[in-house]
Amino acid sequence: MKVVIFDGSFKTTTFINRLIQGLVYHGVEVSVIGFNEENPQPISGVHYQSLGSNQSKLRFIKTSLALAFQSGSLSQVLSACQLLVKGDRKKLQEQNLDLALKQIKPDVVHVQWPSLLPWLEKYFQNPNFKVVLSQRGSQNTIKPFVSDLQKEIIRDYYPYLDGLHSVSKNISNKYQAFIPILQVPNHVIYSGLVIPDVNTHQLKIQQGIPLQLISVGRVHWVKDYPTAIKACKILKDNDIDFHYTIIGALSDEETLFLVHELGLSEHVTLTGKLTQQKVFEKVQQADLMLLPSIEEGIANVAVEAMGLGTPVISTQCGGMAELITHDKEGWIVPIRNPKAMAHQVMQFQSLEADKISSIIKAARRKVEQQYSEKQMIEEMLGLYKELKD
Repeated sequence: MKVVIFDGSFKTTTFINRLIQGLVYHGVEVSVIGFNEENPQPISGVHYQSLGSNQSKLRFIKTSLALAFQSGSLSQVLSACQLLVKGDRKKLQEQNLDLALKQIKPDVVHVQWPSLLPWLEKYFQNPNFKVVLSQRGSQNTIKPFVSDLQKEIIRDYYPYLDGLHSVSKNISNKYQAFIPILQVPNHVIYSGLVIPDVNTHQLKIQQGIPLQLISVGRVHWVKDYPTAIKACKILKDNDIDFHYTIIGALSDEETLFLVHELGLSEHVTLTGKLTQQKVFEKVQQADLMLLPSIEEGIANVAVEAMGLGTPVISTQCGGMAELITHDKEGWIVPIRNPKAMAHQVMQFQSLEADKISSIIKAARRKVEQQYSEKQMIEEMLGLYKELKD
């Protein structure tokens, strides 16, 4: 089987990298096509095909001419030269895409973002390969409900897809409601991860040591860190001994100002980006993860925390209720509600060790059963084969 991952870039996300590595392991020929000219971290066994970009005019010319010459067609070479002379970059990128797909001859083109669908309009319902789109990230959870352009893409292109991949039932249901007549097969396949072998029986809370709270992720309004910080103010006012770390928020002035304004400078630490291994270490050392988001598909950081044995308090956003059953694998609180989040943290601190242990074990089981990388790869392969056949 040949699969093209159309990501628009070579800087693929963690989810896509795991998917690509798993597909290669199972003998799938994987090509990643995008508009980059450079790829500092290629995955072994994967073919990367540039469609040309404006990062370097000279490299753009070389990429376009190389694809035209590889086609063996004089007319394609002449067309490329004419478009280069005219300076019509988009038309030339469209030609490069066409030549790349003809050269690769994929069975499936897996598109990672709805914004890329206009590039594939001419290939919908073609006899040579199937087109499947992933529904994940802000382009699916936020933009369709605030952007007219994104609504148009969904309305105009979704009905012609061969398949949809949704990272949660919540996203899948949203789109069935968004386009009631949509008949495209929609497969819910949860993002998978390699679950580390950790001791989930060892409780980390210790008397006399501040309760260690943690959040992970870039600062964006959808992450709603102000709610978590305001919850910290309530904890402080109730004489709770705690420390809250937000990994990835160091450079955000608004967050820094709020921490200072609420008198939490000694209780809240903002760090810059850390390596994945360092993030895992910090999460595993924490007593509790806070996920104050307004919207998510299913937050990978929460899945990872549960796999690492760190309990999670999450808002009732997106598909998080598919990951966490309240008071069973963690806790769910309303969005934009600092009081509810602070109250749940205080309740957590008062729990008996046996109760916390049962939550941690149930969370780990949920991750093992529903979010393993092996299961994700097998289900994605099943989706590709179903479309191909």
